[in-house]
Amino acid sequence: MTAATSAERGAAAFASAAGLVPGPDGHFGRFGGRFVPEALIKALDELDSVYRHAMADEAFQVEFARLLRDYAGVPSKLYDATRLSAEVGTGARFLLKREDLNHTGAHKIRNVLGQALITQRMGKERIIAETGAGQHGVASATAAALFGFGDAGCHGRAGHARFEDAQGRDERGAARLGRQR
Repeated sequence: MTAATSAERGAAAFASAAGLVPGPDGHFGRFGGRFVPEALIKALDELDSVYRHAMADEAFQVEFARLLRDYAGVPSKLYDATRLSAEVGTGARFLLKREDLNHTGAHKIRNVLGQALITQRMGKERIIAETGAGQHGVASATAAALFGFGDAGCHGRAGHARFEDAQGRDERGAARLGRQR
């Protein structure tokens, strides 16, 4: 591991002050903080440390970019909505970003693949995801299956009852999705 250069430290300080990532104290510039039970602090500190190292690791970035490109289908295709542009008639050109074409049918796969890489780096064996509408659960189950993790997530009771179709997609993704009781 190499020490950060002054330019890297300056960029990190700017990103934190600009609110792009939290500083070591959990603040986004002058806002934020961590308001969590004391029992979670150690786990959050571990996650924060691994995350910051991963963001600075070129090999991590290359693998993440490869997964996004080759597995998730990112960048998403753009569709030139010519009929919509003509209908509006202002001369504006409307382009629709086709996130529905990403693997799992939503943008969630982008985030979950990064989370899975971090999970793997931490030596953990499962992903736990709270999901109400089910799309995050579908993406979590997909990543869990890809990385060989066990459990993929947790639906709240109401979300699970309303979105059994998403549950079916989760199970077809070959990873078990738990249900909170």
